[in-house]
Amino acid sequence: MSSISDVQIDHDDHHHAPPKGLMRWVLTTNHKDIGSMYLWFSFAMFLTGGAMAMVIRAELFQPGLQFVEPNFFNQMTTVHGLIMVFGAVMPAFTGLANWLIPMMIGAPDMALPRMNNWSFWILPFAFAILLASLFMEGGGPNFGWTFYAPLSTTYAPDSVALFVFSVHIMGISSIMGAINVIVTIMNMRAPGMTYMKLPLFVWTWLITAFLLIAVMPVLAGVVTMVLTDKFFGTSFFDAAGGGDPVLFQHIFWFFGHPEVYIMILPSFGIISAIVPAFSRKKLFGYASMVYATASIAGLSFIVWAHHMFTTGMPVQAELFFMYCTMLISVPTGVKVFNWVATMWRGAISFETPMLFALAFIVLFTIGGFSGLMLAITPVDFQYHDTYFVVAHFHYVLVSGAIFSIMAACYFWLPKWTGKMYDEGLAKLHFWCSLISVNVLFFPMHFLGLGGMPRRIPDYALQFADVNAIVSLGGFAFGLSQLIFLAVVIKCIRSGEPATAKPWEGAEGLEWDLLPAKAPYHSFSTPPEVK
Repeated sequence: MSSISDVQIDHDDHHHAPPKGLMRWVLTTNHKDIGSMYLWFSFAMFLTGGAMAMVIRAELFQPGLQFVEPNFFNQMTTVHGLIMVFGAVMPAFTGLANWLIPMMIGAPDMALPRMNNWSFWILPFAFAILLASLFMEGGGPNFGWTFYAPLSTTYAPDSVALFVFSVHIMGISSIMGAINVIVTIMNMRAPGMTYMKLPLFVWTWLITAFLLIAVMPVLAGVVTMVLTDKFFGTSFFDAAGGGDPVLFQHIFWFFGHPEVYIMILPSFGIISAIVPAFSRKKLFGYASMVYATASIAGLSFIVWAHHMFTTGMPVQAELFFMYCTMLISVPTGVKVFNWVATMWRGAISFETPMLFALAFIVLFTIGGFSGLMLAITPVDFQYHDTYFVVAHFHYVLVSGAIFSIMAACYFWLPKWTGKMYDEGLAKLHFWCSLISVNVLFFPMHFLGLGGMPRRIPDYALQFADVNAIVSLGGFAFGLSQLIFLAVVIKCIRSGEPATAKPWEGAEGLEWDLLPAKAPYHSFSTPPEVK
């Protein structure tokens, strides 16, 4: 009898041996593993979406049709947008949340580790489906990342079905990630860590997670309505059947506007960690930062129709959406003021994370100002659907969200890898990115003011010179990101060992919430919270 139980014990031991090789990554429930996978995946998607942007800028380098067919050009603008929003920016922030939130609140891991694994592993399949749609007969989605009806219903290729399925999977992943963040923050804080002692990165993610849970089902609803309009004979968005194409825009932007804040709120948390560290000062106005973040999130639900000023809504509604949109600039201005006040008379040093954070503050503010211009209804009638809008949201998303993600990677890389990156190479990456991103996006404001429409493969002769400059900036910015890849790989493979406090002199800051030494599984003991 004993021999049977011995066999049983042996079998159990064998069963619980940690998986090796690839299976370790497939089965892992460790928040750091999952955070790393999110970050690498988002970087791969960033390069993929960037390659599509290169196709767009190559076509627009000169007037006339050179490289690609107009239909393929439209597929590139569509899939570029979808990949950058859902495949690059959002998974990168989720990866940062996975890595940092448990450490910052003194938790051993995320609250729901199995669900964490699943929410990551469905993403590669979602994007494989989206990219596969490009190879279908009739081509991939060609209706813009906002997929307005009837372009996405009556006139869409059959691959719209794959697109809808792919968006559903991304949405499921986002909702699971958001639930995990909320449960972790609410239930797993170290003893004594009240809400108003949370690091701001944790706060911004808590608020972002509630936004995700609120708006992702709206996106799921609208893509399902698109699907049934296209394949099942419904008429939600078809006027001939009693529907309304403008209804699509209302539902889409009710998701889409909070979505753009989902892509920037975690940035605010990152910048609020980095600026104090390199200013050697506590963050100025912690409580006002928390309230400002919550205000932005709340206001984001009542401004959606500023994307729709030209659809012919009543003047009363236009005024309402105009004033609400202008109101959002107030809490945003509070944040910028607090960052500047934090740096005021601080002992600032300009390491790479701080350079990216400073660039974020300046360039994000430019994006905010052009957004304020777009908020003004009569003015928006002129700007709407021109390159001015493209310039505006790329300033917010590229020199905003993406720069903050890079700042975060440089800031926490020593903690993640135990090694120091090459500061000289990193600074080269920063300056190449900073210069090229402005050559790429700043002239677009003038193209838009001159009347050049968005999403066109060809344009009038008077825009030729500026487009050539923009395209050169685009190629330069794309190539600059390969330096970033080199910095990270070099750091992992041959970086100098990092000290316990890589950014010396940053006392009393987020670093103190991380233990001094960070071996692989060392975060089960919560650090003392003062």
